[in-house]
This record gives sequence, C-alpha cells and structure tokens, in this order.
Amino acid sequence: MKKLLFAAFSLATSVAMAQQKVVADKIVGIVGDKIILKSEVFIANEDLKRQGGQEEDPCMILDGMLVQKALVLQAEKDSIPVTEEEIDAEIEQKIRYFIQQYGSKEALEQIAGRSIYQMKEEFRQPIKEQRMASGMRNKIVDGVKITPTEVKEYYDKIPKDSLRYYESELQIGQIVIYPKASRDIELLDIEELNGYKTQVENGSRRFETLASLYSDDPGSKDKGGIYQINRLEKSWDPIWLNAAFRLKDGQISPVIKSKAGYHIIQMVSRNGDDAVVRHILRIPQITEPETETAVAKLDSIRQLLISGSIGFGEAVAKYSDDEYSKYTAGIFMARDGSNYLKIDDLDKEMVLSLKNANLKAGEYSKPIAFTDERGKKGVRIIYLMSKSEPHRENMKDDYNRIAQRALEQKKNQVLQTWFQSRIATYYIMIDADYRNCGNLSKWQTKQFTSSN
Repeated sequence: MKKLLFAAFSLATSVAMAQQKVVADKIVGIVGDKIILKSEVFIANEDLKRQGGQEEDPCMILDGMLVQKALVLQAEKDSIPVTEEEIDAEIEQKIRYFIQQYGSKEALEQIAGRSIYQMKEEFRQPIKEQRMASGMRNKIVDGVKITPTEVKEYYDKIPKDSLRYYESELQIGQIVIYPKASRDIELLDIEELNGYKTQVENGSRRFETLASLYSDDPGSKDKGGIYQINRLEKSWDPIWLNAAFRLKDGQISPVIKSKAGYHIIQMVSRNGDDAVVRHILRIPQITEPETETAVAKLDSIRQLLISGSIGFGEAVAKYSDDEYSKYTAGIFMARDGSNYLKIDDLDKEMVLSLKNANLKAGEYSKPIAFTDERGKKGVRIIYLMSKSEPHRENMKDDYNRIAQRALEQKKNQVLQTWFQSRIATYYIMIDADYRNCGNLSKWQTKQFTSSN
C-alpha cells in the first residue's frame, strides 16, 4: 500500500481537466456506499504529475482511493468531527493560492471554465471526505512513535545509490508593514473617483473606459473593471461585496474603502446571489515619509528579534500586516506544503533582496521596501531561518526528514494491520478492468467484481 490517502481533488487539477477531453466515466470501485469513478482515478494521476511527480500505476491509485473510502466509512461510524468552518477555511486557502498562481480570479475562472463559487461547491465533499479519512487515520495511529534506533535501521536499509539528493533549500519568513498613505492623498483619490462617478452618470464617459484608463486593479483593468461575483463567496472583501449587492442594475456606488484601497462599483446585472459588476480601484500612493516611518518601526522590531526580546512568531502575530501570516506564522510555504523552498520558488524581488542582504542562517535583514503581487507597496524584514548546500541525504543533515519517513512507514504498517481486521466487514466492488492488479488482492476477501 504505497499511498494510503490521496489528497482531495485539487483546484489545480480542475483547471487541467477543463482543458482536456472528458474521460468516459463509470464506477470502478465501491466500498460500502462510497463509489469511485474512473475519472477520479485519471484526475488523481494528473494531479500527481502536476505536482512534479511521475505518472502512477492506476492500480495503486485505486488502492489508495479504496483505503480512503473505507476510512471515511469508519469515520462516520466513529463520529470523527469535521466542521463546516474547517472545510470552508481549507477551500478559501486553496482558492487564494491558485488565484496567486494564475494571476487573478478572472484568469482562474476562465481557465477552469467555471466560477469560483462553482469550484468551491464542487470540492466541498472531496475535502470533507479527505478530512474525515485523515481524522480516522490519525485516530488509528495515535500514539505510534519512532526511536533513534529505528530511524537508523530504516536509513541503513536504503540503498546508497537511492538516497535522495537535495538542491540548496531555504526556510524563509517575513514581517510586513504596509505604510498608510497620507490623508491628503487619500482625499485626492476620493475626489477623482467621485469625478469618474459623475462622468458616467451624466453620460460623458463610459465606466469601462475609465476603469481601463485609471483603475489600479491589475486583475480587472484590462477588462473594463468587470467581475463576476457571488454573494456567498468569502474571498471578497466583505465591505466591497456588501456595497456591490446594495446596488440596482446600472447604479454606481458612492466611494467605498476596502483593504485594497478606494473604489466605485457599478452593478451591471444581478440574478439572485450572482452578479456582474464593474469597479475602479485607486490605491493611495505611498510617499517617502510614510515609507521611512514603516522602516523605522521595522528596524525597532528587528532589534527586538536580534536581542531575543521577542520570538519571530510572536512578532509576526503582533506586528505583521501580511494577511496570510495567520496561516503560516510568517513562513513562506512551498507548493508541496513544506517550508523548504528552492530559489525557483521565490519571486524575483525576494531573490534580489536575499542576494543584496547577504544573510546567513538565523539572521534578519534590514527593512526592505517592496511591491507585492497586487501592486501594493510595503516594507519587510526577511528572516533566513536556514539554508542548505546541495547534498546527498545523510543522517546528520537530514535526520528529521528521514525520521518522518520512518515514522510514516511504521504508521502505515499499523494501518495495514487495522485494515486486515476490517476489510471483510465492508461491501466491496472492484471493476473487471482492475482484476489483474496484484496490489488489490487484499480486498478480495469479500469482493464482487464487475463483469462490465
């Protein structure tokens, strides 16, 4: 059982599927009342390849899916708790990540062929099942520990020519402050937005023309400021969303303030909780005095960190304006969910900042001005937690990684034993296409094989 749990359908895979022919679908596996479709096996394989892995044997993928369905069944019996809040939080996190990857919400929707709201609903059940299966697995293997002796035994069994090779990797954190623009500049932006509103209402200019010329929103500027939105989507600023849904068709809002800046919104059309709107965003420009104030504040925070008067995580929670910090404690995360990053994982501005700062592991940079992916100017200090040189895996440098793999192997053995005692209690059907899969033999105790 190479992989016991598969990740829920990723949003990245949904994007890929929108660009491919639909797989001729049929049920290829059943555990209890839980079904597995042929398309799910295909998509799981595509997901593995998209994450940088090699194509997997469909027999292995189906095995993992059968395991997950069995765990979900047991989780239902044992009432493993999974809250809607947990599911919503994971969906929101995935949505934010993929919007960043594709550049904008509109780009993601265009490539995926459906709205953010539709994607969220589509993945709610898979994510719920994944969490239930994970909760059940954790319950089964709770208390399983690994000793240094067992880690050494695990490592010694790895053929020397099969030891992993690691490129240079970094662990990086940041504390960000976004300077607040002066009130005079904010008032100027408000005045300009009111002027645009007047021009549209008196018919002298078109809203989409003004948005294309003057909006500071890179996600909608080239499309005349247009967005398709849903009232239930939590990825929108609630102030902005509520202001939009108060409008009637054709109506333009007064100037409103959100986390991004100042806006006017025009309702194009509305159908229940769905709407099409246009907006113009103005982000008040930050001048040198505001930047200098942020630099001075971060410099004081840096001194506290260096002296040990405050820990990095505490400083992030207390001072950082980065909205993602509460999920990662200020630490940059790689695509695989770890906090080990290669240089290629970093944006060009971060790479340049690290080069200029010439940091050593454990050091904090001086405050550095930067511009984020939304075009918002900020100041940050960078924490280089660690930096490794390219090397072949060894017990000295990579003990934690080796120990984690050894522990997972031990947990999988415990899980295997648990399954052997439970398989006979499940109704199981495996499609004839998979009858020659040797790794599925353990499911044969009580199997009904389809002849289709």
